[in-house]
Amino acid sequence: MQTIKAAVCREFGKPLVIEDIRLEAPGLGQVEVTLDAVAICHSDISYAEGGWGGHLPAVYGHEAAGRITATGPGVTGFAEGDTVVVTLIRACGTCPNCASGKPTICENPADGVKGPITTADGEPLLQAMACGAFAEKVVVDHSQIVKIPEAMPRDAACLLSCGVITGVGAAVNAAQLRAGQDVVVIGAGGVGLNAIQGARIAGARRIVAVDMTEEKLEIAKSFGATDGVLATDPKPWRAAYKALGGRGADVVMITVGAVPAYNDAPRYLGWGGKAIMIGMPHSGSKAEYDAMGMSFQGQALIGSKMGDTVIQRDIPWMIDLYEQGRLKLDELISGRWSLEQINEAIADTKTGSAKRNVILFDS
Repeated sequence: MQTIKAAVCREFGKPLVIEDIRLEAPGLGQVEVTLDAVAICHSDISYAEGGWGGHLPAVYGHEAAGRITATGPGVTGFAEGDTVVVTLIRACGTCPNCASGKPTICENPADGVKGPITTADGEPLLQAMACGAFAEKVVVDHSQIVKIPEAMPRDAACLLSCGVITGVGAAVNAAQLRAGQDVVVIGAGGVGLNAIQGARIAGARRIVAVDMTEEKLEIAKSFGATDGVLATDPKPWRAAYKALGGRGADVVMITVGAVPAYNDAPRYLGWGGKAIMIGMPHSGSKAEYDAMGMSFQGQALIGSKMGDTVIQRDIPWMIDLYEQGRLKLDELISGRWSLEQINEAIADTKTGSAKRNVILFDS
């Protein structure tokens, strides 16, 4: 067992604490990855604020990239020295969902409290989201990693682990967008910008971004939005209808975990339209819909976890798009920080102005 540094949450809503923790060697089917970069996702912040409860102390972080430095027995297809991205998508491979190509909703989740990390005193420490990547190293199941090109910048690569696959995947996999369809994306943050990219890549006719500030709407247009609508307008769906030529959207993607956004989403839909539910509100949050109207107009609500991604299929495709210049990753990075600056990076992320802040490790 080795000692590494990690940012530990000991109390919900309080700053993370940089401390030494203990990391076990990889076991059956596991790999050890020494991290070069990990991005800060709003899900990490919600978790650390207590929005979803869970065991404390805990190590969060789940958008990571680095190099394999050890492998456990039974690992095939990976070797020490491979550069990889690390995701939270841990697939057992045998449950009905995994067997039918839906690993993001595997029915056999790992017990993170019994994972490979403990405090320096040997007490239980939650490896949140099967990653615990706000740390110098992680030990994860080999189903959670994908090889990346050696030359690919790790700060860009780590974004593929969650925000990119969640947004692009929602457009391509969950919404199954067809060329010529119209899209509204509610929220132009890290996931929203990738939902916009996904809609552009899928060939959407019009892509309307909805957000709280003109600045974020302008950024959305640089990622592929054709129009922008301020969410602060009294009835922003009317402006979206106008932008779409007097009709509702074929697809609305809700990328923020805010109940008002969920309440308003069906108002943007056209007949037969689909609302893709991506952003995760805090536990217990309730949204309201006109059930009769949605039924009468043949509309649908579809949950999408992690963009319904199959990582070994989708991440190599997205890397290829990046290398062609068709998928923007470098432009998503707002700031680069050290592990010791993680609380400053989180505070900056919470202002809403950052697309993605990335923690870089010296390795």
